[in-house]
Amino acid sequence: MMTGQGGWPLTIFMTPDKIPFYAGTYFPKESKYGRPGLVEALTQLHKKYTNDPGHINKVTKSVTEALQKTVTAKSTERLTLESANEAFDRLRDTFDVEYGGFGAAPKFPAPQNLLFLMRQYHFTGDTAALAMVEKTLQSMADGGIYDHVGFGFSRYSTDRAWLVPHFEKMLYDNALLLMAFTECYQVTKKPFYKKIAEQIVEFVMREMTSPDSAFFSAIDADSEGVEGKYYVWEYEEIFDVLGEELGDLYTTVYNMTPYGNFEEKNIPNLINTNVQEVAEEFQLTPEGLQAKLEQARHALLAARKKRVYPHVDDKILTSWNALMIAALAKAGKVFNKKHYLIAAEKALAFIEDTLFQDDRLKARYRDGEIKYNAYIDDYAYLLWAYLELYDTTFSLDHLKKGRRLADSMIDLFWDNDHGGFYFNGNDSEELISREKEVYDGALPSGNSVAAVQLVRLGFLTGEAKYRDKAEEMYSAFYQDLHQYAHASTHFLQSLLLTENPTKEVVILGDEIDPDREKLLSRLKEQFLPHVTILASESAEDFAGVASFAAEYKKIGDKTTVYVCENFACKQPTTDVNEALHNISIR
Repeated sequence: MMTGQGGWPLTIFMTPDKIPFYAGTYFPKESKYGRPGLVEALTQLHKKYTNDPGHINKVTKSVTEALQKTVTAKSTERLTLESANEAFDRLRDTFDVEYGGFGAAPKFPAPQNLLFLMRQYHFTGDTAALAMVEKTLQSMADGGIYDHVGFGFSRYSTDRAWLVPHFEKMLYDNALLLMAFTECYQVTKKPFYKKIAEQIVEFVMREMTSPDSAFFSAIDADSEGVEGKYYVWEYEEIFDVLGEELGDLYTTVYNMTPYGNFEEKNIPNLINTNVQEVAEEFQLTPEGLQAKLEQARHALLAARKKRVYPHVDDKILTSWNALMIAALAKAGKVFNKKHYLIAAEKALAFIEDTLFQDDRLKARYRDGEIKYNAYIDDYAYLLWAYLELYDTTFSLDHLKKGRRLADSMIDLFWDNDHGGFYFNGNDSEELISREKEVYDGALPSGNSVAAVQLVRLGFLTGEAKYRDKAEEMYSAFYQDLHQYAHASTHFLQSLLLTENPTKEVVILGDEIDPDREKLLSRLKEQFLPHVTILASESAEDFAGVASFAAEYKKIGDKTTVYVCENFACKQPTTDVNEALHNISIR
């Protein structure tokens, strides 16, 4: 607002009343390259502040007025499915047909776009939506943005082909991409997506997990002061590690040459590789080729570990940890991996034991220090984690905690006048303006995630108050999104859920009953965003948490299934195949 542009880092100079009067991005220490230095800026601003208070007052008055005007009043109109369709059209217009992704370089993964597109495909059947997802995921996994030696995704690509990354690895990118690959596997059943999802988890468990079982925030791009030094390879170095025969195979598959593809060094990638042709060239079966490549990868990983490791940002951020917990819970459910679930539960236990103080969630932990009242992102993402864990375990404890957290979130952040959630709580430090953000950036906004999770919670519990909040948000953010819906694709997931037919499924049966196990196992494999599932041994267990289901009865001692649409239920059945049919048909 003050300079006509954004950027990072952000530098703000404020009066003692905490009102900004000057803003900029990066200031070098001393003036150079035509940019004012921080020392010069401080000197000039001090002089202006001391000698011309009238000018400072004029600026701060205009800043205060401008910030107050950004508070959007609730519209009399409401977002509809038309916004989701317009966002889909805009994504299709900006889609890179050759390399996947959206827009020009630099290219960010933007997993929330992919999660939205899979739901758009699910609800509309438009295969173009799924095609965009598959092309993007495959291209990213082939590119240098993916670490083919140690796994995990870097933050973004500097080019449109996903070849040269900014080598920093962020927890949130890997969490959201884990979700995207897992869901794409659910939709397509193609083993490739499962393989990449499992590799992401392997990387996070190995390199981003703290001794407390929580997750670190990021791994730097540079080591020894050089961008990507830890990750790139000299051509001859590959042969030194692998020998002539295996080195020849590896450099052929991963497009590595004496000239390099990044500052005369090599980033392993599969962008132009035809694996079938390489297997034939080296007289290997596809399985034999993969075995040799895995042997080479282990050797290169061992060699790479001898290098100077990049700095690790070892903060434990509540919001980013919650995303990884949600992603691990989803992957654990879909791939039936118990240790994923154990990792998610351990990280959640750390948040519950450490980052709640007097029932108030805190935002970050590092080296024994807990700081800052948590923001809307922390609450919304943690609600997401609780609901994913419930979907995986059917432990009503997670659903109860999710409800309590949602109620606290509404009490602390909800705008009672205009709807939507403020970024900071009503118990936080008072600012001249309370921000309320719905646009997604590298991460989905707190309002986006809150809307989706409140709709899910409303369907799970039968409590209309949660869905009513989302309904208010469709008016609160109408002015922001009716023309720019593509800027908040995650928020649109909530519209897809509320505007399309949904099903609530209640399953009553003993945990060890093979019929219950078979039914839940089959449902976990499928991509069913329009279906919410409650499962317990006894209907009485739902009292106080999903009371609409508390009076349902089991038929005999058999697992009994109720399939409901908008809480109106068909006759219950004990036939698992009939239940699966009734749940799956649209």
